[in-house]
Parts: sequence; structure tokens; C-alpha cells
Amino acid sequence: MGINELNDAWIAKGQEVSDLNDKLNVAVLDDNFDTEKFNELKKQRDAAKVQRDALKDQLTEARAQEVRNMDTKDKKPLDDKQLDIKDKFVREFKDMVTSGTTSTGNGGLTIPDDIQTTIHTLVRQYASLQNLVNVESVTTPTGSRVYEKFSEIKPLANLDDETAKIGDNDDPELTTIKYLIKRYAGITTVTNTLLKDTAENILSWLSTWIARKVVVTRNQEILKVLDNASKKPTIAKFDDIKDLQLNTLDPAIIATSSFVTNQSGFAVLAKVKDAQGRYMLQRDVTNPEQYRIGGKPVTVVADRWLPDISGTHPLYYGDFKQAVTLFDRESMSLLSTNIGGGAFETDETKIRVIDRFDVEQVDGDAYAVASFKAVANQAATTPETSGATA
Repeated sequence: MGINELNDAWIAKGQEVSDLNDKLNVAVLDDNFDTEKFNELKKQRDAAKVQRDALKDQLTEARAQEVRNMDTKDKKPLDDKQLDIKDKFVREFKDMVTSGTTSTGNGGLTIPDDIQTTIHTLVRQYASLQNLVNVESVTTPTGSRVYEKFSEIKPLANLDDETAKIGDNDDPELTTIKYLIKRYAGITTVTNTLLKDTAENILSWLSTWIARKVVVTRNQEILKVLDNASKKPTIAKFDDIKDLQLNTLDPAIIATSSFVTNQSGFAVLAKVKDAQGRYMLQRDVTNPEQYRIGGKPVTVVADRWLPDISGTHPLYYGDFKQAVTLFDRESMSLLSTNIGGGAFETDETKIRVIDRFDVEQVDGDAYAVASFKAVANQAATTPETSGATA
């Protein structure tokens, strides 16, 4: 099978996986849920995913083999315009590490857009709170945006006829949010062995290291903003969580809301039961790694990054995309030294990555931050336990 055929087969199999996922979503929402049919669909989806990934591996290998099989006379040096962006970046990265300078000056080596895309893809695979909030790409270091809070939005005016004028009393209550892009930096050590590796391995190592740094840093800044909530209820029993979910926010926000807690809080919530003795936390049938409360997804953050406060666990709930915006400058850069940061004494090279972004609260009424220590089970309501007589 040729490269074009492998590529077409890989794309087709990816579409098949997507279609099967859609069918699974429809199946779980069907009132006449058929367990056998669902399991069969899931088996087909899983098999299709394995085949899709295998086709991708074969496609990658076929492309590499085509290069290896080229005649020497056909392997002509590429000019600057033809150089692959990734290979050029790796060469500049190696030059920067070995010489301590970059061709772009003292500002460091800017990470190309396509490699930043790879990093952002990895970021989304980790437990990233950035997936929950609104992310806006910006091209300037400072700026402002005008928002109308959902709870304060006024309906459109009903005009009696085509010639009617819109009245002056329907002006929206707007809030101006200003952002100031900040720089966040981290440092790691590069070994000489890495520099001798392939371009793909170097990129893989860099992308993974940077993605993890970005996730932890951005999570931390998002949580700082979320802590400035206008509503901070205390939870002591199962019904308090139901009140948080159903009676704290605007009803229109409930449909797009979700939960966030830390690992210790999750361990407590996982043991809470409803009046029928069922655990409150339920696995998502289409994604066993995802848990839900009352149909709403629960994101878990490690205690190290979302610690308890005075012995109480946090439980964030709301539509975080309406609540918070992360202004992303999308301008990551690298800089190295073999002198500073103790590198000279240990004969190592230090690599610094800089990420540029800002996080701002947009609508404090779109979410709430609850706290809890222990959560009592929901009281049973059967006639026997309630004391009612038949």
C-alpha cells in the first residue's frame, strides 16, 4: 500500500471513530437503552481506534522509508526557503544550547507556530483547567474587552412596527475587562546525549516538558482568579450539593456548568450516597475516566496545586467559560545558558522557557466556590425510615 493510500485509509478510519462516538452518545441518551447494542458499538469504536493509530504509525514509517530509499543523487541540499520548519528549529535549538546565542538576538529562540500547536495539543491531554475557561488569542501585550454579564443581559425590545425607534432605556450594563500579558518562566537541564538524538525525539522531549510546565502554571493562575467568587456556600450534606447545583446560579448557566475539586475532596465525594444508597459520583458511560455529579462532569486537580484551606476541601461549580478568560499571547520562547544558574559548575546546560498570558475574571456570578470537610449521605425517605405509617 502506497503513502497516499495509507493517508486516505488513516483519514477514513479517523472519521469512522468519530461516527461511532456519535452513535455511542445517541445510544446512552436513548430512553430504550440497549446494553448489548451499546457494548457492541463500544467494541467497534475501540477496534477502529486501534486500527486508526496503527495506520498512522504505518504512514509515518512509510514516509521515513521513502526518504531512506531515495538515490543519493536525488538527496540535494535544500535552500533556506525549502527547509522544514521543525528541522530548522531543532538546528537553531542545538546551536543555542552549544553556543549560548541565537540567530534572533538576546530575546531567545521563538518556538514556531506548528510546534506551539503540538504543545497546546499536549496541554489539552493533561488535567488542564484551561479547557474549562474561555481562551482568547491576543497579539498585543495590553488591551481591554467589553462584556455584558449573563445575569444582567436585557431582552431585545419588542418593536410594534417597522418604523418604530429603539428606546434609550435598554442600554446594556457593560463591564470593561483589562488584560496585561505577564511572563512566566521555567528552567530545566539539557544533557549532551539529548542533543545527539533525532529531531523528532528532541521535539518530543521539549514539547512534553513545556506542556507540563504550561498546564501547572496556567492552572495555578486560573485557580487564583476563581477564588475571587461572589458566592461561597458551605457544604455539610448531600442535599447541600444539590442546592449548589440547582439553586445557586442562574438557571440558564446550569446547562453548561461543571465541578472542580482537589484529590482529597474527590475522595470524600466518591463515598457519598443518595437516598437509594447509590454513590453520588457516577462514571461517564462513554468515558470511564470521567466522573459526574448529577450529570455534570467533575475535574480533579492534585492537592499539590489545589490545596485544602484550613482543613476544608474546595468545590468549584459553574460555567467557567463565562466566568474567566485567559488572554493568550501565544508567543513562547526559549533561552539557554551554560554559565548561569549553576550550569558552569556542573558542566550542564540550562534551558529556560517563557510563556506569556493573563487570566481575568469576567463574570463572578457565573460560578460559586463551595467548601466542605465531611459530607453526610442523603437521608432515606422510605416510609419505614421516615416513620410514616402505611
